[in-house]
Amino acid sequence: MEPGAHLLEGGGVSFALWAPRRRAVEVAVEGAGKPERSPRAEAERRTPLEGADRGWWVGDVPGLRAGTRYRFLLDGETLRPDPASHYQPDGVHGPSQIVDHGAFCWEEGTWTGLPVEEMILYELHVGTFTPEATFRGIIPRLPDLAALGITALELMPVAPFPGERNWGYDGVYPYAVQDSYGGPQGFKELVAACHRHGLAVVLDVVYNHLGPEGNYLRDFGPYFTDRYRTPWGEAVNFDGPGSDEVREYFIGSALHWFRRYHVDALRLDAIHAICDFSARPFLAELAAGTAELSRALGRPLSLIAESDLNDSRVVRPPAAGGLGMQAQWSDDLHHALHALLTGEQEGYYRDFGTFDDVVKAYRDRFVYDGRYSPYRRRRHGNPAGDLPPERFVVFSQNHDQVGNRLLGERTSALLPFEALRVLAASILLSPFLPLLFMGEEYGEPSPFQYFVSHTDPELVEAVRRGRREEFAAFAWTGEPPDPQDPATREGSVLRWELRAAGRHRQLLELYTELIALRRGHPALASGAACRVEAAEPSGTEALAIHRGAAPAGEAASRETARREALAILSFKPAPQTLRLRLPPGNWELLLDSEDRRWGGHGSGLPRRIEAPGERSLRLPLPGYGFGIYETR
Repeated sequence: MEPGAHLLEGGGVSFALWAPRRRAVEVAVEGAGKPERSPRAEAERRTPLEGADRGWWVGDVPGLRAGTRYRFLLDGETLRPDPASHYQPDGVHGPSQIVDHGAFCWEEGTWTGLPVEEMILYELHVGTFTPEATFRGIIPRLPDLAALGITALELMPVAPFPGERNWGYDGVYPYAVQDSYGGPQGFKELVAACHRHGLAVVLDVVYNHLGPEGNYLRDFGPYFTDRYRTPWGEAVNFDGPGSDEVREYFIGSALHWFRRYHVDALRLDAIHAICDFSARPFLAELAAGTAELSRALGRPLSLIAESDLNDSRVVRPPAAGGLGMQAQWSDDLHHALHALLTGEQEGYYRDFGTFDDVVKAYRDRFVYDGRYSPYRRRRHGNPAGDLPPERFVVFSQNHDQVGNRLLGERTSALLPFEALRVLAASILLSPFLPLLFMGEEYGEPSPFQYFVSHTDPELVEAVRRGRREEFAAFAWTGEPPDPQDPATREGSVLRWELRAAGRHRQLLELYTELIALRRGHPALASGAACRVEAAEPSGTEALAIHRGAAPAGEAASRETARREALAILSFKPAPQTLRLRLPPGNWELLLDSEDRRWGGHGSGLPRRIEAPGERSLRLPLPGYGFGIYETR
């Protein structure tokens, strides 16, 4: 049974609510004029719902239409919004509003979907991507993202949260869209516009907890359990009494985004905080439901999990004992690169910092694949080296790794320009799925800081205190910005005008060229074979990423099948002379980071290399330099 309010073809609305803790439930339609606090005064019309099996309440109410605002009156005493509300126009505490999803005209061009392995992801926050802080404000920027070469827009959560400023992980209605962003209409307009520009849409959803303000699920049923805890409070009840209906609620949310909003993939936030010891885990059930809907709709639908467990079972197929996700975020390459280049060793960066960690991340997917973690003081992870690299999303920045710093500094504030260039190549030339964080492509200098707009003063103070405690493990000095201050959000808005000039423009053009190579060169595309070699002599911090185009089937030409590419990257600030063993053949330079187009000092790499086969080749590289070669 799908919860919520749904328009009937002949008129009126059908309601379904799971509320096993209640003796009576009525639909209270909001009256015209300013509502009073009394339930009787607020409700112009009340219609009782009928009790059904296992705590469900159902009923049809004639005469209602799209735009009607309503709440549920529980036991004649308590008014609450619909837990499966599709729209909260007056905020998380206000009434729910009925939405006519069939009224939207989907003009998506020739869009037929995009499989996850073809995604080049771009993560953005609606409230800081443009000064407008709306879905419609994003649409004029879509041509810029398409020109950059991005193929998938990943939106941080859009479920309703208190006020107008929030990262989105405090959302409380998993079926609804934040009103200040543009509500259901604005989100659909953005999705359709993305598809017309050839961009897939990935939506970040939070199923491990709900936010603290406006969270009324406890009034209806056992949505939460005290048997587990998450970093954000009570855990969702996915395996205890009543958990069948709780699972149905969240799976229904996921399918709702696919069906009614035409999103192409969901990014599942922090699945390590989903506590579930059932024989068939909720996540496996969600993956099965998504696969079934994908077949029914005839277009690819994907699930991308965020997990800090380094557990390869997340992306292994169910037949192999896995959860069946299409991809998962992998932090280890980020941590290895960040610790090596910045020298930071606080917090979880304690586990990283050597060049060998970078090499292992490329070769084995996880650095911690069962080895001992000093930070955790235990062994961590399991092996994933046998899995296709396109099952792993990698990045040099994302909202967590930037926003969960004390001051929210981006990499552009921590590293020299030359290091930003080699970081770009490290991610975009890897065999993994690359993700960019908004503004990274031109070296956005504004921070991305944590912000909220709660209405409860005690909650605001608790958030402030929690942020200070969170940074204790990192030994950063100073006070974090006040999350409740509107200036914190305003200071995090991108400055788009910067991308047009100077080093910002040079970095943007480099990103554009690297993405074009990844998308256009068969040896750099997802699925192409990859071999990583650390350069010699010992102590050299440089590696070669050798990509060989895998044959694309019998129809592929022999010329295409033989093409290979080689990326050579230096992670030291000082020049290095490397010894590498290249496969025999004639290699031609495709891109040199020292080209003046990218703010370099002039190309210094040889234009052609005749590889001697078994003998080592000496090659000079500038500090933080890289080059890309190809052979046929």
